[in-house]
Amino acid sequence: MIDAAQQRAVVRRSGMRDVARAAGVSISTVANVLNNPAVVADATRTRVEEAMAAVGFVRSGPARQLRGLPSRLVGSVTLDQANPFYAELNRGIEDRLDEAGCLVLACSTDIQPDKELRILRLLEEQSPRGIIVTPTGENLEQFEAIARRGTPVVLLDAPRGALDLCAVAVDHVAGGRLAGEHLLGLGHRHIAFVSATWDVPPVRDRLEGLRRALGEAGAQMPVEVRMDQGDLYRGTEEAVLALLALDPSPSAVVCLNDVAALALVRALERRGLRVPADVSVVGYDDVPFAAHVQPALTTVRRPIRNLGRIAAELLLAESTPTHHHEEQVFRPKLVSRATTAPPSSLHSAASGRRPR
Repeated sequence: MIDAAQQRAVVRRSGMRDVARAAGVSISTVANVLNNPAVVADATRTRVEEAMAAVGFVRSGPARQLRGLPSRLVGSVTLDQANPFYAELNRGIEDRLDEAGCLVLACSTDIQPDKELRILRLLEEQSPRGIIVTPTGENLEQFEAIARRGTPVVLLDAPRGALDLCAVAVDHVAGGRLAGEHLLGLGHRHIAFVSATWDVPPVRDRLEGLRRALGEAGAQMPVEVRMDQGDLYRGTEEAVLALLALDPSPSAVVCLNDVAALALVRALERRGLRVPADVSVVGYDDVPFAAHVQPALTTVRRPIRNLGRIAAELLLAESTPTHHHEEQVFRPKLVSRATTAPPSSLHSAASGRRPR
């Protein structure tokens, strides 16, 4: 009877030598089929490919890298894979990298710097072709250090500042301004901003843009209400109670993203408030469901899938000798739908109150 150790010895990965023996060709011919198939005659290439299937040959990533060829593995490190925004972002990354024959390993940091550091270390140990990362905070020097050690890094949804890295960013200050200008144009003057209990630069920038729009219009500065996105039901219920406790209570709310906006709409409805008749709500991102919920969500659009695709394109370009690091900044766009309207008569200058 074969014991476990003997079984492991029997079951081994087939190599190029096995393929060459089965196909009756040299190892260099097998290598050409793998790496430069155009120089191999069709009949020979077919015979080698059939031999690969017969012996169960699987290409070795480490062996490929030892020959000086780039890895096919790319790490994608984002804040929260459960958020539809990041799911769509990764689709853009994967679409482009799939075209290049690469595999994407997608990871979530859950907005935890310690977890982000652990993921980055594990990825770097795998010698990937590169890492695309949405940072959890403003300490970006660690990414430049990774790049100096030989693993290219592309920042996604974060400006690079003075760092010598590629980056794909969004002008979130402009996005917050667009939301504010839209609501001001409808006649709103008491506007709140619902953010998250975690603090990341893109969300702070949206609030800053909203503040600038309201300040320039001479309107009251937005009140910031924070919610726990880890528990959307409880978080939005608490956010609604906080909004209704304000005096005057806001006639419009800008949310940090579309997921929070939709949850807020439902929480307002549970309190007997109508959107947009009693309260207007603006989201951010324009994720795929935003146009299809009822009421359809007014939101600030950024080109989600294209952001991922451009980040992947920049990462692939890192392996070209003439590559120079660059930053691409996208400007968002306001998409007006059914969750915003002029303030109702319930928001009179006299009371600014709504029925509870």
